[in-house]
Amino acid sequence: MTIRVVVADDQALVRAGFGVLVNSADDLEVVGEASNGEEALAVVLATRPDVVMLDVRMPVMDGLEAARRISASSSGSATKILMLTTFDLDEYVFEALRAGASGFLLKDTPPEDLLSALRVIAGGEALLAPSVTRRLIAEFASRPSTTSATTSSRALAELTEREREVMVAVAQGLSNAEIAETLHMSVATVKTHVSHILTKTYTRDRTQLVVLAYQSGLVGTA
Repeated sequence: MTIRVVVADDQALVRAGFGVLVNSADDLEVVGEASNGEEALAVVLATRPDVVMLDVRMPVMDGLEAARRISASSSGSATKILMLTTFDLDEYVFEALRAGASGFLLKDTPPEDLLSALRVIAGGEALLAPSVTRRLIAEFASRPSTTSATTSSRALAELTEREREVMVAVAQGLSNAEIAETLHMSVATVKTHVSHILTKTYTRDRTQLVVLAYQSGLVGTA
């Protein structure tokens, strides 16, 4: 299956470069481009891509606001969001996660790693730049947000004990294969559990699941 991608960046050369790179892969295809957040929102809603690459800093509407609106839209909510920036600033990561992003990478990421990131995010996994550690996510999750501790606890109330174990493993950064080995189950079973957990907790993907795990206290910040 071809992964459909929208590229949004205010620099024409950067945007063109990303487009050429993405189209060079047999399983990836650029279906739209945008030079600002407002255009990105319109293109995403019109084309409904699998992944949208959003530059954080763009005119008219920045990438973070575009991410929020895409996540909140019924037409764009299924689109995974990969935030790209030249700045490795913690606050961007916090805001990108809060805006509904599934991944966050720096623009100097090697080409093959960027292509791999698109595949990982399209497959429902979470992906953050190597410099973004679980400690950073833990710090983000401990900050005040619109999701209260009570709401977080209610979101976990429907989970079975096994699903809680899987969620803890996801929050610890384990892949499906690593979770399968650790909890002695098949990878297919792990995928089923993760799918059920996402549904029960009303989370978009594994990144949001990690944040919820910290916000609810299911995983500690130590």
